[in-house]
Amino acid sequence: MTKHLKFLATLHFLLAFAFLSTGVTAALAAGSDKPAGPSEALFLLQIVVLVVSGRLLGELMVRIGQPSIMGQIIAGVILGPSLFGLLLPDFQARLFPPDEAQKSMSNAIGQLGILFLLLLAGMETDLALARKLRRSATGVSLTGIAIPFAAGFALGQFMPADLLPDPDKRLVASLFLGTALSISSVKIVASVVREMDFMRRNIGQLIVASAIIDDTLGWIIIAVTFGLAKTGTVDPLTLAKSVTGTLAFMVFSFTIGRRIVFEIIRWTNDNFKSDLPVLSAIIAIMGAMAMITNAIGVHTVLGAFVAGILVGESPILTRQIDVQLRGLTTALFMPVFFGLTGLQTDLTVLGDPKIILLTLVVVLIASLGKFGGAFAAAKASGLSNPEALALGCGMNARGSTEVIVATIGLSVGVLNEELFSVIVAMAVITTMAMPPTLRWALARLPLREEEKERLEREDFEKGSFLKQFERAVLVSDGSSNSQLAARIAGLLGASRNMPVTTLDVSSDKDSDATSDGRPGSEGVRDALIPMLERHASETVRADGEETSALRVTEFAKDVDLESALAEISKSGHDLLFAGVEPVLRSDGSFSPTIQATAEKFAGTTAIVSSRGQMPEKSNRLRILVAVSDTQRSVRAAEFAFAVAKASGGHCAVVFVKEERKLQGVSRITDQLSKQADPFRQIDAAAAYFDIKPEKLLRQGSSPELDILRCARSGDYNLIVLGVSRRAGERLSYGNVADALLGTADRSCLLVETEITNIRDDAA
Repeated sequence: MTKHLKFLATLHFLLAFAFLSTGVTAALAAGSDKPAGPSEALFLLQIVVLVVSGRLLGELMVRIGQPSIMGQIIAGVILGPSLFGLLLPDFQARLFPPDEAQKSMSNAIGQLGILFLLLLAGMETDLALARKLRRSATGVSLTGIAIPFAAGFALGQFMPADLLPDPDKRLVASLFLGTALSISSVKIVASVVREMDFMRRNIGQLIVASAIIDDTLGWIIIAVTFGLAKTGTVDPLTLAKSVTGTLAFMVFSFTIGRRIVFEIIRWTNDNFKSDLPVLSAIIAIMGAMAMITNAIGVHTVLGAFVAGILVGESPILTRQIDVQLRGLTTALFMPVFFGLTGLQTDLTVLGDPKIILLTLVVVLIASLGKFGGAFAAAKASGLSNPEALALGCGMNARGSTEVIVATIGLSVGVLNEELFSVIVAMAVITTMAMPPTLRWALARLPLREEEKERLEREDFEKGSFLKQFERAVLVSDGSSNSQLAARIAGLLGASRNMPVTTLDVSSDKDSDATSDGRPGSEGVRDALIPMLERHASETVRADGEETSALRVTEFAKDVDLESALAEISKSGHDLLFAGVEPVLRSDGSFSPTIQATAEKFAGTTAIVSSRGQMPEKSNRLRILVAVSDTQRSVRAAEFAFAVAKASGGHCAVVFVKEERKLQGVSRITDQLSKQADPFRQIDAAAAYFDIKPEKLLRQGSSPELDILRCARSGDYNLIVLGVSRRAGERLSYGNVADALLGTADRSCLLVETEITNIRDDAA
């Protein structure tokens, strides 16, 4: 392993050196003409050098267990006056000339990079986790901020005047120092905890939740401090304006603003046909909120950070958009910004004994203050010594947060280059010390029984069938099938915070009623959304929290059904409830609407067939899910359990086998969990939804008849079956499913759990 790392380090160094040599040569050639204005070629060369060197050293840092941004900062330090400028000053001056017009080009990318970094940080902020652990995490965060902030502020107050850029602004400089020493970087903390596989452990969640609160409070403090820095003094009127404006902005953002952001993303996603429209909308949202915070006198970083939080909570943010935004930020803006930060860092100032002493004091205050504050709060919360030790180590990482704070302080003249270099050095030292110390502390923590049970539940959720769905569509014609489909869609949509789009396919567009007494298109549209919302209001969340309002939108169908389904699929819908009549034609084949729906929709289809009298209240649902020894059964059971939990109804599992494959037993209770893996997974699904389904066993030569007999004897009113689509021109889900739909005297729900040709006909 050591030889491997040495080889990688040597390879990366040689590649970086060769690339930089080529770049410097090109820069020299370009610089020989001495152009009157800034050079675009030199600007591009600077960006490429920063991106490539940051990527190479970032890769090396990751391989030795350090965050990649450390490599990007170190790459900038190497390229700056600390090393490259010291060894080859003429080359360095040609590659990164001090000309303000030339520097402004790369600095513009760096400033834009700050906003994208904060946008990404906001998107990674898990407010649900922070709310869940708000009591203990808030105590840890506040104590961990207060102690180092007070120490850093005191340091600024007693610092020699010759170390300050402007002694008249000592108070504001002290505020910046206190802020820089007190805030943890949630990105660094979360990445190390995730790497250690402790993200789901109690202490890991507490560390990350505390860092989230830390980061959120930190950006508010930074924004207010920036407002003070613009005046240079703490004027009560300016302070009141900054604080009031910040509070008003936060309140507006997390109430009305949240809904506005959700609606902008949804509308853009559903109506634009060009490539990546949501990405453009997100950038516009970030820019607008950043300008709002700038207008109220605080820094744009707060607007970008809050925009990221709201965007990250949007229920219609597809994985593809998320990955693209992260890719743009990680590949371009991060290495450029952190590389430019390193370029501005002059470690040669550490040759001054006074600066070395100041750096040691800053690192000591930052480390002991953060560790001591978090440790004390952890002990006050009743945590053990090993847990408090891990928490203290975990919170002691600055990284990107302090670098951004220092950059802002330098840009507004509150910090000089010496103080800027000291803060960057402190951020690098504390961040690089955090991973090994946290690994050491976490390795000492035993696994509690309560944690073990929770981790088992979360292991199930990790591979959950339902987790993949982000947005549902309800295809309706106003029939009784539509009403049952609306009930199921409303329950699942509200319980899983999944938006639902309605698609009206009623044939009569002019009258208010069809020939069979069903409502016409106008009546369908008027009834659908209230029906969905009514059933959603009956929902019980699986995690015990209150349900949020179901987000329902209507798809304006101005094209044929197949084109509409293709368009809906492209807009991120991945689960379709087909509630139309008839389901089957007289010859036993599926109706043209069902056939088109199953074939043209790119996601998972759930076909609803309403038979018999359904209960008025959802909690009177009695669900029977038929299973066999297939993975399809596990997914069907999970779907049924989710509906049962959301409705508060009863659920039973019936295991059906052909007579020749089974001997003897007619009913079981807990034995299923001791058989094959699918049944252990079914038990895990039941435990996850906190329900205790009845377990039944049936044998016979006709599985569909056995399922029906079981449903009749137990008075079950909804049968759930996991199916897979069979190959062929005619739509079929296998003998059991097709026969059950044709003969059942009670409601059925067929859920596509696989869209492949599978040999098994049974559930």
